[in-house]
Amino acid sequence: MARRKFDIFSMSFLDAICCGFGAVVLLYVLISSQGKLYVEKETDDLRAQALLVEQQVLEGRRNLVVLRNVMELTENKTVQAQGAATQAADTLTREQTQAESAANEALARRQRLEKLKADLAALEEGAKRLEATAKKPIPGGESVRPRAGDGNRLYLTGLKVSGQRVLFLVDASASMLDETVVNVVRTRHLADSVKLRTEKWRQTVATVDWLSTQLQSGVQAQFYVFNTQPKPLVAGSMDKWLTVDAKTVAGALEQLRKTVPAEGTSLENAFAAAGRLQPAPDLIVLVTDGLPTQGASPPLLKKVVDGDDRMKLFEKAVKVLPRRVPVSTVLMPMEGDPQAPFLFWRLANATGGGVMSPAKDWP
Repeated sequence: MARRKFDIFSMSFLDAICCGFGAVVLLYVLISSQGKLYVEKETDDLRAQALLVEQQVLEGRRNLVVLRNVMELTENKTVQAQGAATQAADTLTREQTQAESAANEALARRQRLEKLKADLAALEEGAKRLEATAKKPIPGGESVRPRAGDGNRLYLTGLKVSGQRVLFLVDASASMLDETVVNVVRTRHLADSVKLRTEKWRQTVATVDWLSTQLQSGVQAQFYVFNTQPKPLVAGSMDKWLTVDAKTVAGALEQLRKTVPAEGTSLENAFAAAGRLQPAPDLIVLVTDGLPTQGASPPLLKKVVDGDDRMKLFEKAVKVLPRRVPVSTVLMPMEGDPQAPFLFWRLANATGGGVMSPAKDWP
């Protein structure tokens, strides 16, 4: 019997090798499958985290936009608030200024009221003094000069010439030549003899003559004519009182008839001359035809003086007027001066005097 051949690679060994290899392949397959699942799971987790982060980024961007809008709105409101605060500060400053102005105005009004009360008391005292003087018998008891007339025409004028010291201020400026500006310009170039015969100037002289007849013997008086400067009608009597008698008054009136109207009108200088008389006048009788045309001195540059300028010159003249002295005005006619009647009426009302504008046939 033949011996059997021995083969190292028997069927059992191959089976064992195959089984081992299959086990390795199976192990690899299992490991590979689990690894893929693990990778997919990790990938899904990372993808989910990436999506979450992306959503957070988008949400952050949206929130950033909202925050930017809110910031812009806040900045706009801040600017508006600053503007409102500035406006409120300006308004407060303006209101404080207005309040201070109102307080100052109220104080000035109170001061003016106190001054008016004091002036009123002084006027009442002056009126009582004049009333007592009127009741007191004056030596002679007669007018210094009689004048013929129809009835008591002085009563109709509303003017009363009384007191111990009476000042007559007679306007002798060029405007006293006529009632119209055109005729004044035409007449001022004529001869002096023609100027003295003009109707308006003759009425002015007659008015002063009539009023002078109301002076009582023994009182004191002064007669000034004025244009740019005042001048006494009685020579050498500047700043002095004259004792009234028929001769003195007649001489003053005679000089007035020889006075030729010329130049402009300075009421300020006339009132200043009244203030230099001592003692102060009891009454000022002003005969004029309108508001002044210059102040204490002529302007350096000649210019046309309008209505507003003349009102200012009048107010300036009133400031130098002696206080508590009644001013009675005889306002002769003159065109182109509509403010004059009101201002002279106001002056008469403030001082306790009177004002009248005579008719052509007066006195």
